[in-house]
Amino acid sequence: MQARRDIFQAIADPTRRTILTLLAVRAMTPGAIAENFDSTRQTISKHIQILTECQLVKQEQQGREIYYKLNAKKIDEIDKWLEQFKKLLETQFNQLDDVLLKLKKQKK
Repeated sequence: MQARRDIFQAIADPTRRTILTLLAVRAMTPGAIAENFDSTRQTISKHIQILTECQLVKQEQQGREIYYKLNAKKIDEIDKWLEQFKKLLETQFNQLDDVLLKLKKQKK
């Protein structure tokens, strides 16, 4: 049994991030995705496979073609995980602002 791929390792790769950006605009076939890169179609297919295994993209059969599209639910999961850090950083910046304001007042 293969271990499930880590979603953050998947999005760490710039090619896969570009694929996700392309798919955020519209569903595409593997060939259409590959046209945006200087890599071989086989290399791009491997990237698509990794994104599919992480459930970041979904496949949809339309006639004889397979289209890939972004899985918004998985992207939301990443966003929710990151949100906790955004809030933490925002709190720290606000605290730093308070300290700087106090120091400024003390100098006057």
